[in-house]
Amino acid sequence: MMSFLLPENPAREDILAGQPALWLNPSLREGGINDPALPVRASQVKEAEQNWQRLAPLLSYCFPELESVGGAIQSRLYEAVELRKSLGYTGPEFGQIFVKNDGDLPVAGSIKARGGVYEVFMYALNLAEEKGIYKQGDDILTLAGDEARAVFSRHTIAVGSTGNLGMSVGIAARALGFRAVVHMSSDAKQWKVERLTRQGVEVVQHQADYTTAVEQARLGAEADPSVYFVDDERSEILFFGYSAAASELAAQLGQSGVIVDKDHPLFVYLPCGIGGAPGGVAYGLKAIFGDAVHAFFVEPVQSPCALVHMMSGSDELISVYDVGLTNKTEADGMAVARMSAFVATVMKPLLSGIFTVADEDLFRWLWHAQMSQNIRLEPSATAGFAGPDFIVNSSQGQSYAARNDLSGKMTEATHVIWTTGGAFVPQEQFWTFMKRGSELA
Repeated sequence: MMSFLLPENPAREDILAGQPALWLNPSLREGGINDPALPVRASQVKEAEQNWQRLAPLLSYCFPELESVGGAIQSRLYEAVELRKSLGYTGPEFGQIFVKNDGDLPVAGSIKARGGVYEVFMYALNLAEEKGIYKQGDDILTLAGDEARAVFSRHTIAVGSTGNLGMSVGIAARALGFRAVVHMSSDAKQWKVERLTRQGVEVVQHQADYTTAVEQARLGAEADPSVYFVDDERSEILFFGYSAAASELAAQLGQSGVIVDKDHPLFVYLPCGIGGAPGGVAYGLKAIFGDAVHAFFVEPVQSPCALVHMMSGSDELISVYDVGLTNKTEADGMAVARMSAFVATVMKPLLSGIFTVADEDLFRWLWHAQMSQNIRLEPSATAGFAGPDFIVNSSQGQSYAARNDLSGKMTEATHVIWTTGGAFVPQEQFWTFMKRGSELA
């Protein structure tokens, strides 16, 4: 075990032992969103929101389920009235608790719809402009016409995935007429492979982890100029596709009468794989709420790739294998050994911390979510449910509140648990999850 990579820290021993822990980011900075050293700028969040609006008519055309909502890919915000009772979050010290249910997003059934669909449709737009079949001011539905589809059919969109990003990219690519190839890691669920295959997506399965699947997909794309690679490790387009979710949440909180400011802090808990989706959402929220929002990633105890890298302080990416962890988890969407270097750079002054959870708890929370508020999730999507307990009850959480002048403000806090996938889980598979959860609960 190469534990020398991790510095002394109150969470260190639990992390190395594969036990739930909360690590606080010592590099968090007041006003971090304005750090000139960051490789991105807050104005890009607004640009992404405008691009989503521009694409909306095309999204409605390609996906009839979006017609009634004007082409918007959005999810509901639930106040966790019954769920908080099931989780034991009944006291006033827990403030208000909401669930942002991206597990029910249209098109792809997970948070990856926000990034994968966005990047595919933006690539289609740029390719159409390059080929001279679309220009600024034209009807966006030109991209669904026969000429555009003929052009798109000669191009391939590829991606490496543990499942959900592959589904969003594959579904979006096929909707526009592209050939789609998804490289999937060994821990990808078979039902996700089968769903993609039914959509006409070519699935390449690797007997290796997520990092290897991405590397193979990238190498294949580099060798063929007709292949466009959606790079989950490096893509700013993906990142800002996710970031637009922040304004959606801000509007929903406002409609619910929630105030967010220094006296009414907002805590957001985001399940993390390689980091693109939670990083994009966290960045977007920081662009809106600044230091009033406190963003935490959450990872499985054996796959905390963001935690071990950011905690190490190393300029070189640190893998979970480097510290003796296995990267084995039932949370397939978070079975990632090494985080995105791009996301790590952006999150360094912005992220409040990272906590880890055990697989058994994922199933228990899945059962509670379904039974208490009829929220259908997959195991990886439930990881954020531990957030309020860590913040309110753990010594590390109390330390965070004290150092950020929040100790007397927790009753006025709002906690948003971001759930990330589940709508497309086959019923038989879901009941298997529920059976395991009921035994644990």
